[in-house]
Amino acid sequence: MEERLIQRLEAAVARLEAVSGGGRAGGAPESGGGGAADPSIAAFDDLMAQFVGRVSAAAGKIGGQVLVVTRVLEEAFSAERELLVKVKQTQKPDMVGLSEFLNPLNEVIVKANAMTEGRRSDFFNHLKAATDSLSALAWIAYSGKDCGMSLPIAHVEESWQMAEFYSNKILVEYKNKDPNHVEWAKALKELYFPGLRDYVKCYYPLGPVWSSTGKIVAAPSKAPPTVSPVAPPPPPAPLFGSESSQSSTSHPKTGMSAVFQEISAGKSVTSGLRKVTADMKTKNRADRSGVVAAGEKEGRTNSPSFSKTGPPKLELQMGRKWVVENQIGRKNLVIDDCDAKQSVYIFGCKDSVLQIQGKVNNITVDKCTKMGIVFKDVVAACEVVNCNGVEVQCQGSAPTISVDNTSGCQLYLSKDSLETSITTAKSSEINVLVPGADPNGDWGEHALPQQFVHVFKNGQFVTTPVSHSGG
Repeated sequence: MEERLIQRLEAAVARLEAVSGGGRAGGAPESGGGGAADPSIAAFDDLMAQFVGRVSAAAGKIGGQVLVVTRVLEEAFSAERELLVKVKQTQKPDMVGLSEFLNPLNEVIVKANAMTEGRRSDFFNHLKAATDSLSALAWIAYSGKDCGMSLPIAHVEESWQMAEFYSNKILVEYKNKDPNHVEWAKALKELYFPGLRDYVKCYYPLGPVWSSTGKIVAAPSKAPPTVSPVAPPPPPAPLFGSESSQSSTSHPKTGMSAVFQEISAGKSVTSGLRKVTADMKTKNRADRSGVVAAGEKEGRTNSPSFSKTGPPKLELQMGRKWVVENQIGRKNLVIDDCDAKQSVYIFGCKDSVLQIQGKVNNITVDKCTKMGIVFKDVVAACEVVNCNGVEVQCQGSAPTISVDNTSGCQLYLSKDSLETSITTAKSSEINVLVPGADPNGDWGEHALPQQFVHVFKNGQFVTTPVSHSGG
């Protein structure tokens, strides 16, 4: 606490010296109307010194990718500071000019987003928390009630809610493991709450204040592209299959859903499942690659296509982690030799089905399309991230199922998993199917809300999900 007070006093003294000297601390000349002598710019410098500085200090103790993404975060806040200086020297631009004006900040945010792409990092939650939080800096783009954005204060709050999903996961994971990670996550939150939120509330509650006499932002001189008329797209194909469209019921019987139904019923579909034999495990292979040969005979599928991103894999690494990658068109994959200390990571698969026969610690499905996962029991959680059109069936129990940045996800729960905690973030079309009272009856389908209404009552916002009715 004393260190923080000293830092704030030193920052205040530096500001007073800058004001009395008619320029920036250190003798640098003041740029017209936008340097550190301006109260709002000086306050932003305080914000960076106190709050960004704390995040950076914690990242320095961790190192690695956490330090790298924190440096990108520092770069983003520095870019925002420069924009705040330029706002005071620039006339309010039109939408095209505003986009050009904000380009330096956008470039940094794009750089941060690139760090979360590709194969999932061990510090994925840190990368996502830092990257998603940067959208809060876009409050500077607010140009009025018709611009399509929330007011700056609300925008900062809403943006942090997206990042907090990952920040909370860091707090839970490292609570009893490493206090440096806990400190980093807490410092990141304080950067926005109360840091940036209070700053915006104090200086820019209605958005940036542009100069009335400053320079004009020149929009890039490019002729607009010629837009050719586009024919309407064909009707959507059924999920996971090429079957013709049929009337929908509470439990679809086509495509992947039909596969799930047969598996649940114990039908002969399991006879075609691909077994992981002892010679396929990494520890028993001479080449230690664990790559599934493309020419091996398939029991129930036609010749599949293969991913351009890499060879298909189904292997056990270091005895602790099953890796299933780039499997295309394989609806008969199975892992049957697993234990509760092992995790399963599924990446880049498409139009395939994987059955996990046994209890595992954790299951992660990352960047998969039209993928089906059937598992017995999971100790920690089943996570679905960056996917499109996946179906997940839990035949036993799972404490937590999380769905993030995913479009189209069907979750099938067993009677033993009805108390599962389901967490969703930035996802749409999430449906949960639960067994009915009659074992032979239809499943009950429940759509999870993806829209919410926020109403200010009695001094606070009350949030309720939007329910849709009708045909």
